[in-house]
Parts: sequence; structure tokens; C-alpha cells
Amino acid sequence: MRKRFGIDIDGTVTRPDTLIPYLNKAFQLNLTLKDITQYDLTPYVDVSKEDFAKWFLENEPVIYAESPIAEGARDALHEWLDAVDLYFISARHSRLHSITEEWFTQNEIRYNHIELIGSHDKVETAKQLKVDLFFEDKHDNAVAIAKECGIPVILFNTPYNQEPIPNEVIRVNDWAEARKWVNNWLGVK
Repeated sequence: MRKRFGIDIDGTVTRPDTLIPYLNKAFQLNLTLKDITQYDLTPYVDVSKEDFAKWFLENEPVIYAESPIAEGARDALHEWLDAVDLYFISARHSRLHSITEEWFTQNEIRYNHIELIGSHDKVETAKQLKVDLFFEDKHDNAVAIAKECGIPVILFNTPYNQEPIPNEVIRVNDWAEARKWVNNWLGVK
């Protein structure tokens, strides 16, 4: 039976600094990825959580449509597609499905399935879709999926996910490191 990979999109397949230019422009900031040391972005902007949520809701279609792909992601995913099924599981809302599919088409990324769940809690979806391995950038998601699903999780290293990790979570710096670990795990030379 083919292995099934669960793969987050934002900050994993897309670059983790994708939002920064939008934040800088909208809120007159000068942030870099190194400045973002927590996943919650509201402390970095001088507006209420409600106003930030409204801004994000209005801007996310453009942000997602224009997101740059992470270096090496396309090559790794293409290499694995013949051996495994690629299930993209994202916290994006389902109303963004057509924008997401179009982004995959434009970036020439093939997939077996895209699941937009509208929540950061991906454990139940990972269980329902019976994924064997997960790729994530959000620390608490990576830990929860690894623990509750009993599968390895590749965590892409960023300034905002530096908390300790259990052995089931494998921290990598980029897609080249992820590819090497996964190929070893799959038994591919």
C-alpha cells in the first residue's frame, strides 16, 4: 500500500516569510523573518486582534495567490509523487479552494488531494485521511500530530517554532534536508 503524506501549505510549501511584505506595507513596519519569534502575529501590529483578523480576511486571497514557493519544495514533491500520495492539509478556509488550486497549477505542483479545514487543528483530518508522515511549520501542530497520530512529522525550522520537540518531530532547515530524511525513511537511495 502506498504511503500517504500530509502536507501543510503556508510556511511549509510556501516560504515562511510570505506574509511579511504585506504586514510591513499595511502596518508601516520593517519586519524580517528573524523578527517573527511567535506564530501569533498580532503582537507585531498596533491594532486589535479583531482589526487584524478583519485585515487578514480581506487580504488572504491576494496573499495566497501570490505566495512564493519554498525553495526545493517542487522538486521534492515531484520526486515523491510516483511513490506516495500527496494530501495537502491546510488551515485555510474552504472558500479559498479555487485560489489554492490555481496556485498549485501555476507552481506546477501535482497532488492527490487538497483539504482546506479552516482550523489549525489538523489532528482529526490527519487521522481521517490516514497519513503516514506530515510536513508542518507550526510547532504545536507538529507536536500534536506526532503524538496523537503516532507518525513522524517534519518541522520546517523558523524563528517562530523554536520550542522543544519530541523525538517523533524531525526539525529540518529546508526542503533539501526534508528530502534527504524522507528518502532515507522511504528506503530510496
